[in-house]
Amino acid sequence: MLKQRVITALLMLAVFLPALFATNPQYFMGLTLILISAGAWEWSRLNGWRSLGAVLGALLCFLVCIWALDAGWMQHDSGAFWALSGGLWVLLGAWMIQRGVSGWGQWPGLLRWLVGLVLLAVAWLAMVQAHQRGVNFLLSVLVLVWAADVFAYFAGRALGGRWVKVKLAPAISPGKSWEGVFGGMAGVLVVAACWIAVDAHWHAALPSFYTVLLSKGWLLTLVALMLMTAMSVVGDLVESLVKRSAGVKDSSALLPGHGGVLDRLDALLPTLPLAMMIVTWVEMQA
Repeated sequence: MLKQRVITALLMLAVFLPALFATNPQYFMGLTLILISAGAWEWSRLNGWRSLGAVLGALLCFLVCIWALDAGWMQHDSGAFWALSGGLWVLLGAWMIQRGVSGWGQWPGLLRWLVGLVLLAVAWLAMVQAHQRGVNFLLSVLVLVWAADVFAYFAGRALGGRWVKVKLAPAISPGKSWEGVFGGMAGVLVVAACWIAVDAHWHAALPSFYTVLLSKGWLLTLVALMLMTAMSVVGDLVESLVKRSAGVKDSSALLPGHGGVLDRLDALLPTLPLAMMIVTWVEMQA
């Protein structure tokens, strides 16, 4: 399993990194659009759509993204749109986790399906706009989410249950602990501090997410990073909830050793729109 996981990760990097650094942004748009469409296919299957229905979900998500591209949404940072998207994720995530697996099953099937497709399309739009701000900006957001996940994993393994006896969300993801969340937050702060120092040392031509935040002071930076870390956990829990409702362990088997596309993107779905919401708000205050 570990060998398969490593091979798949290396192959994904071999495809992702050239697209990320390509001078023509269409390569990155195309690759990520394929990934998001695959995620829409998985989402459809998780919510009871089989065969042609799942393909229809992928096609519909693909067409919505193409429409947004054609309509010029990639060139405009709408503060209102990102505030609505980020706020919706905060409210929806909190509501879903509070209601639990049984609450999700009570939603009408068509509504569950459409909500997921919209959230996937919004995440793709946020990723593309973040990429247009520069590789440094997008990578800083991606690494924030990855750092939160990695540090949470090791902190949870080492300290889970020692400080806080109550589990984070036992009915959704029994393995997650509050110590893991705190460890993830601490790890994100370390990564942010290092990133800011490197940007300053090398006089980075394009700002990272962290340096944009820092332009408004350390207090805003700390609050924003804590919120981003918390929402990465929410994204993970929401996908776990949906999978538990569907009675499956992974969203699919598209990525051998890793599960499905949604298993890799779950924490990014809320954090990418939230990052765009925060950064457009900061720039509006300038």
